[in-house]
Amino acid sequence: MTGKFNPSLWILDTGATNHVTGNIEYLTNVSTVRDCPVNLPNGQSVIATKEGTVILSDAISLTNVLYVPNLCCNLISVSQLTDDMECFVQFVTNICVIQDQRSRRLIGTGERRNGLYYFKEVPKQCVVNGIEVSADLWHKRMGHPSEHVLKTIPFVRDRVTSPCDICFRAKQTRHSFPLSDNKALAMFDLVHLDLWGPYQTVSTSGAKSFLTIVDDFSCAVWIYLLMDKKEVYAQFMSFIAMVQCQFSKKIQRVQSDNGTEFFGLKKYFHHHGIIFETSCVGTPQQNGRVERKHRHILNIARALRFQGNLPIQFWGECILTAGYLINRTPSKILDGKTPFEMLYNQAPRYDNIRIFGCLCYAHNQRTKGDKFASRSRKCIFLGHPFGKKGWRLFDLETSEIFISRDVKFFENIFPFFDSNARSTPNISLDDTLHIPSTEVFELTYDTPPYPEALSSTPPIASTVPASVQPPTSEATHAAPDSPLIEVPLRRSERTKLPSVKLKDYVTHTVLPQRPPASHSNQQLSSGNPFPITHYITCDKFSSKHVQFLAAVTSGREPRTFREAMSDPGWRQAMQTEIKALEDNGTWELTALPSGKKALGSRWVYKIKYHADGRIERLKARLVVLGNHQVEDEEVYMKCPPGFSVSSNQVCRLRKSLYGLKQAPRCWFAKLVAALHAYGFVQSCADYSLFTCSRGGTQVNVLVYVDDLIISGNNSTTISMFKNYLHSCFHMKDLGVLKYFLGIEVARSPDGLFLSQRKYTLDIITESGLLGAKPAATPIDINHCLARSNSDLLADPLPYRRLLGRLIYLAVTRPDLSYSIHLLSQFMQSPKTDHWLAALRIVRYLKGTPGQGILLRSDSALSLTGWCDSDWAACPITRRSISGWIVFLGHSPISWKTKKQVTVARSSAEAEYRSMAAATCELKWLKALLLSLGVHHPQTIPLLCDSQSALHIAQNPVFHERTKHIEMDCHFVRDAIQDRLIAPSYVPTTYQLADIFTKALGKTQFQFLLRKLGICNPHAPT
Repeated sequence: MTGKFNPSLWILDTGATNHVTGNIEYLTNVSTVRDCPVNLPNGQSVIATKEGTVILSDAISLTNVLYVPNLCCNLISVSQLTDDMECFVQFVTNICVIQDQRSRRLIGTGERRNGLYYFKEVPKQCVVNGIEVSADLWHKRMGHPSEHVLKTIPFVRDRVTSPCDICFRAKQTRHSFPLSDNKALAMFDLVHLDLWGPYQTVSTSGAKSFLTIVDDFSCAVWIYLLMDKKEVYAQFMSFIAMVQCQFSKKIQRVQSDNGTEFFGLKKYFHHHGIIFETSCVGTPQQNGRVERKHRHILNIARALRFQGNLPIQFWGECILTAGYLINRTPSKILDGKTPFEMLYNQAPRYDNIRIFGCLCYAHNQRTKGDKFASRSRKCIFLGHPFGKKGWRLFDLETSEIFISRDVKFFENIFPFFDSNARSTPNISLDDTLHIPSTEVFELTYDTPPYPEALSSTPPIASTVPASVQPPTSEATHAAPDSPLIEVPLRRSERTKLPSVKLKDYVTHTVLPQRPPASHSNQQLSSGNPFPITHYITCDKFSSKHVQFLAAVTSGREPRTFREAMSDPGWRQAMQTEIKALEDNGTWELTALPSGKKALGSRWVYKIKYHADGRIERLKARLVVLGNHQVEDEEVYMKCPPGFSVSSNQVCRLRKSLYGLKQAPRCWFAKLVAALHAYGFVQSCADYSLFTCSRGGTQVNVLVYVDDLIISGNNSTTISMFKNYLHSCFHMKDLGVLKYFLGIEVARSPDGLFLSQRKYTLDIITESGLLGAKPAATPIDINHCLARSNSDLLADPLPYRRLLGRLIYLAVTRPDLSYSIHLLSQFMQSPKTDHWLAALRIVRYLKGTPGQGILLRSDSALSLTGWCDSDWAACPITRRSISGWIVFLGHSPISWKTKKQVTVARSSAEAEYRSMAAATCELKWLKALLLSLGVHHPQTIPLLCDSQSALHIAQNPVFHERTKHIEMDCHFVRDAIQDRLIAPSYVPTTYQLADIFTKALGKTQFQFLLRKLGICNPHAPT
């Protein structure tokens, strides 16, 4: 206090009760005070004679500063500062920071020297760019709130200077009903639901409606964009899981109107003790909180759109931004607090909020080394993404929606008010193609960004962890049964370019033409931290194959007759099918005899493609509902949907029709007769395989119903056989095999690559997980699914449907074999844990949607088998699990996971039974190769990691420990003696079949995947 000191410096003192200074020149608004004693640290007491105000910076003014004559230092009382300024001071090593308590804005710092913290003014641009206090500006930034609400924002001091035309256009309403006094007493005690839509215009994310969820206590709002009402169930289940995980709360009551979309939740509410309240018919006022919230949301959304003159297709972004702003706007009902504060007990941040729809320039990071390329992208501001520290922007030149943190804003310029931009931009939804993404836009409570262009000293980050941020989700990620927009099939003669609309979506489509080099690496971003475009690409494929993949992906097959009737192409396809059936004499019209029952029928639709991706035809097939057929009865069928005759007439079937129980046999018998007449021989190893060998040439035919795969070693011979089929049947030649039963086939000098990319993406989309974080493995290594104590699923059908689709996906995905086998055991009574485990598989698929198997062209035509078991793996039955995989050369061709039929008394016995199962498969595959003209004289290696099992197999002696093993297992010994197999030992670490018997950790799982020959050419490099 008495030493040398720079009189212009101020010390932050936690021990001082008042601000004091010894220099009266610093004071303004000086007033005299009665003698006020000031006690010094050395025990002395001095007298303060005056007090006043000291302006330290643009952001900090000290009031009631005491003047003590001859005092050689200036002290800032931390306690008085925090009380007067409503700020907090945080001391860390060598520095301290002063932040505004509500806005988290940095208003001052302190620098430590010689044990003291000296106040340091924040550069003016940091303060100015951090929070601007113009009422008009913040009125626009916050979505046009009322003046009363605007005044509750602490840093907004003045008033809106003029009437706001946009507010009148967007918000003027009738007088409201009286508010209810029935207020919830705690968070999530009562939540309100309501669905808005469908809207006449599809949003940029493919949504037609949105689900609003309001917490009665905190008034927080969550918004989910939906493409169909069916998504309501999945989205509300996601919301319940979020509440339980992030807030450790259980919802007590749910209130909604009488919408049918909410009826599917009744069973879940009943099983979980949740009270479900609905309003009386024709009385929306009883669900007034969410109805009023809808009005609030739409008021702000309209204001945001009018403010920027945005095209109507951006209504989804307006709705999501409205929800984001509502959760950060003080409310009179909450005594001036925000919903965010009610949820997290701390104020939201405002330094990332800008005027919606304004002009901005984002740093261009895609120059690809071009020193003369533009360093900036001209954009408009579309809101705040979930899970990223940046802004959501729309590129005015490329029509791409992306995320960036390096942005310069011009909040007084709105590009869509420009006369050149009044027409709808490139994002308009044309009729060429539309595949919406299903990613969830969440109401982002993340840490806002700090663009370098706005601040040289970033503020201290908010303490709210990103993992607990409540969503106003942008749910396309994620609802089951999300229907796609219909694809018109009329094709003009002009050359079609890739739809520019595709740039506005995170889609799982591929463009039919490669983009220019300057844009080839551009990826779309939807505000989700895990967009699907990060996990799939087609850069490694030829342009022709990319065009084919684009066509397959974009193809939209109708699911119902009504949907097909809305398209002239499908109407023509149904007329063609009916005419063909009538010309063939399939039925005759007659009156239905008494005592007889006519079967129903339905249409099945399929798009057939040429090898180059062009649509070969739209195929509509009439299928009779033969599941109601009675044996030995004459079959009568109701008239096909859409083709009505007299009300009392039905179709008496004269020939077999798809769907009848005898139809497959009738067709197959006719096809077999034609093939035998040509000289084909039916394989005894696979009755759907036919081979024909003539003079060194061979033709192979694989049959699936009426679809044939033809292969051979001579193109002329194959052409002759096709001509023969044309003479026997009405046949369509689709060219080189590229797509068969959902399996995509790609050719290269390395071999044939088989994958189910489109099928996988459909599963991810329908499960609602396009925006989810991918899982590293398909199943948790420490799962306890067999002994799960979780609740039974109210409706097991979605679980069964998902597992059924995953089972078929395992045809080209050996990595899924064990996890799907495990979950398939719970089909009868699936529980919540089983459903979550199934969704984990889908999240694993999200990271590898294009993964498949490569049938190598350089592989030797020799078989190798690997077998393994997990002893007593089932904790309930204690039965073991067998797993095996067979390679042809280096290509995986057969694999399986199966629970053993009996309990094994030892691990050696379990391994021995696994060897028997693998031996059966090897014996069959050897016969199948022989049918294809491939002789396999050499002994087949069979690798096992159990020395005991190998000794049992190779030493056929009677033993006390093996006498109980079924005799059929001992045929392994006969196979060894016949030199069919040659068992050998492999260490467990290198046992490839290990992946089929148990859950593995990430490292070992990835190691075995590489060894299995599974590859992913669709993975981005």
